[in-house]
Amino acid sequence: FAQITTEESEDEPPSGEEQADARLDERDAAEGSNEGAGAEEAEGDGEEAEQPDQTPVLSNKSRKKKKKRKTKKTSAGETLEDNDLEDIDSLLEKIEDTNGLSQQTQSRIIADSRPLLYVEHRNLNPENELKRYFGARAVLGDQRPRQRQRQYVRSTWLTAPKNTWPRYSKTGIAMQLVDTRRGVQYFTFEHHREYQQVQFKFLDAVESMDPNNIVLLLQMNPYHVDSLLQLSDVCRMQEDQEMARDLIERALYSLECAFHPVFSLTSGTCRLDYRRPENRAFFLALFKHLMFLEKRGCPRTALEFCKLILSLDPENDPLCVLLLIDFLSLRAREYTFLTRMFQEWESHRNLSQLPNFAFSVPLAYFFLSQQEERSELELSQARERAARLIQLALIMFPSVLMPLLDRCSVQPDARVASHSFFGLNAQISQPPALNQLTSLYVGRTHSLWKDPAVMAWLETNVHEVLRMVDTRDPLVEESEHKRKMRYQSAPRNIYRHIILSEMKEATAALPLEVTSQPVMGFDPLPPLDSIVSYTRPERTNHPSNESTLSLFFRSLLPNFNLQGDIRHDGDEEAGAGQDLNQGVNRLMAAMRDMLANIQFQEPPRDDNPEGDGDWD
Repeated sequence: FAQITTEESEDEPPSGEEQADARLDERDAAEGSNEGAGAEEAEGDGEEAEQPDQTPVLSNKSRKKKKKRKTKKTSAGETLEDNDLEDIDSLLEKIEDTNGLSQQTQSRIIADSRPLLYVEHRNLNPENELKRYFGARAVLGDQRPRQRQRQYVRSTWLTAPKNTWPRYSKTGIAMQLVDTRRGVQYFTFEHHREYQQVQFKFLDAVESMDPNNIVLLLQMNPYHVDSLLQLSDVCRMQEDQEMARDLIERALYSLECAFHPVFSLTSGTCRLDYRRPENRAFFLALFKHLMFLEKRGCPRTALEFCKLILSLDPENDPLCVLLLIDFLSLRAREYTFLTRMFQEWESHRNLSQLPNFAFSVPLAYFFLSQQEERSELELSQARERAARLIQLALIMFPSVLMPLLDRCSVQPDARVASHSFFGLNAQISQPPALNQLTSLYVGRTHSLWKDPAVMAWLETNVHEVLRMVDTRDPLVEESEHKRKMRYQSAPRNIYRHIILSEMKEATAALPLEVTSQPVMGFDPLPPLDSIVSYTRPERTNHPSNESTLSLFFRSLLPNFNLQGDIRHDGDEEAGAGQDLNQGVNRLMAAMRDMLANIQFQEPPRDDNPEGDGDWD
């Protein structure tokens, strides 16, 4: 109570009793000053360094107490001059400022020293991002007491299990360590025999083209991954986004429960081969999950999942998330990560030859040049790099400008609109593969270019590019030659990415050999060099072995089977004649039944006696 009264009466002059109590408090504080100072440094080091302006109320009170104690000490007989006090305060302020700057620079050094695709567990939880936006009370609500009721739920990093989900039991999926080379571990998922039987039933359900069959299969096997992925697409087409997202999260939970003990999400050194069909479900579930996260307004969490997908196979990039990671970095305002990735990977991956990196990296440098907390040298360097890279992008990909301005509802000036370099010819003359990439980028990223400051910066560089074109800069001719030689045909992973992204502009530009074949949500465009560990057994009655007449009667009578209901493995050649006679008899009986059930209606009669005569 003595502390409460002293805090409440801070503004009032202290009395003699309060001074005596204060002296006793000073002795207690002096005895525990070491512990208190250590605790304050441990607790407030990170938060106060990041947000020095937003200090909590309690720290203000403690500072007032310290000032009070200083004045009391001087009144008790410790003589300190005012100049010395001012010098001490100024020194303390300098120390605090240098500590804050050192903390920021230290955090940058730590972030730069980590691997590029380093994944943090806390960034995989979208609730952490939503808490930063809306607060913990708005996000969690009354979830905490309900989570304590289910003690058997396994804790996972990718998703949080929900109370509405069926109780988890082993599904028959396991993960094995295949090989370890140069510090990189190669894993693969495996399907046990019981899971393979469920997989065969799932393929039959897909061929039936009836989603109800998949629902029935999930009722018996609630954590079958491919069924969850396929049914999620069905729910999304029916505008049931919540159920579609829930099914994807359940698939991720099922796969994470099967992880190998050594498999790490964060190290960036664990690999999965997309050529194995058992591994594809994990790639696809992660991709679909990050798309839902981005639409939900969690770009930072989606970026972390994108880094995770890329770390599983960075060389081949089977889902081509390089076409997406720049957009998520800009949305999450992780400009330093994007520029670092461009600097480290440009030499061996030629990222500047992708339109999305060619335009997004200078945009990231432009946003960095607008951050006032950086030094003047860093700001000037960011401005120079942004101008140089955006000019190179406009020269290399002139077909991006006009569709981008059109999507941003911006009318170009007369000089830009009338110039042939950015005109319609630039879009018509580009190869089909490049048209797919530019359409994908404009459709996905146009919202980031609507800022008036960005448009003013873009306009300045567009006029500079036109000046270079008019002066016949050799870089313009060289870029045109590169466009004609490259981008003739896109690799299969780019087609797979466009199909999964469902961008209308890019999907319309897909070639006929891709759009003409059926695309399944659980395995879109499987690799041509797939590594198959088990095959689906051949069905006993396969329609492809039947004749055209038999298929015609099967379409009329679904139960009709020319080759008999039971086919024996042996004695087929010996009983071929008997089977043929039975087949002919079945065919004749089916034709009699069909003709007997046909009923002709009487033709309408009119009053004209000189009609066309009787109907044949």
